[in-house]
Amino acid sequence: MTNTTRVNETEILQKNEIMMAKNTHLSSIFTEKIIQMSNVWTSYDSKNFALEEINLSIDRGTNYAIVGESGSGKSTLLKLMNGMMHFSKGTIKIDYVVPNMNDKKFKKMMHTIGYIPQNLGLIKNITVLENTLIGALPRLSKIQSLFKRFPEHEIQEAKRILKLVVLSGKEDRKVYTLSGGEKRRVAIARALMQKPTILLADEIVSELDHVTAHEIMDLIADAQKQMNLTAIMVHHDMKLALEYANRVAVIKKGRKILEIGVEGETIVDFQTGDVSTEEIMEMYADDSKK
Repeated sequence: MTNTTRVNETEILQKNEIMMAKNTHLSSIFTEKIIQMSNVWTSYDSKNFALEEINLSIDRGTNYAIVGESGSGKSTLLKLMNGMMHFSKGTIKIDYVVPNMNDKKFKKMMHTIGYIPQNLGLIKNITVLENTLIGALPRLSKIQSLFKRFPEHEIQEAKRILKLVVLSGKEDRKVYTLSGGEKRRVAIARALMQKPTILLADEIVSELDHVTAHEIMDLIADAQKQMNLTAIMVHHDMKLALEYANRVAVIKKGRKILEIGVEGETIVDFQTGDVSTEEIMEMYADDSKK
């Protein structure tokens, strides 16, 4: 064996060792599909299924809407994504992690999922600022969390976010004194305070007038761009959903029957199913009259 051959073999071994050393430090895999569901079924009573055969994949940094009638399974779908419900069968991955509140790996990433329930989950007798700061609790020490002792930088961050949601000057107002639109802004601020990568919102613009609903949706769209969020929102209004979302899934009686989006002036069907073109246009037209 020549000296040149020995040198080449040594270089190759050194390069392999460097690569192996680098690989040992890899802790996660990046995927464009931040949420993946395959053949998911779930039930509240182990007898009747609330969701059946759900398949969907959501791209990172996009706005995804879920539309359907009351009781169709929309809220259940969000609860599966944040680990509040267990699925009976199938697979769910949130950034390659199975959503399960009993799993240590998922617990570590739970703060990256901002969740706004239908009732908003606000504490009415405390201030706007205090409600917003609740989103920072996962970052505090046990003592700080127990006594709600927020560092100054967290307080300043909360004020910055309240400015983002157009609530500057109302930091000291009690939540019960606010309007419906303002309460929704506080709920969004609290979720953004978590510094999430995913924002789940359940019927956040329901019962709001047309103008206020668009203000809230514009606010979420702006926050999504600034923070590179993936927003997944439950709606009852197909027109509003198509206006803001990259894709819209339609849920009916626990099944995903359709997935559509708007490209230019065209409604694009991303899922071939039993729904006709006429039925899609009818759903869109009915909601546009509301």
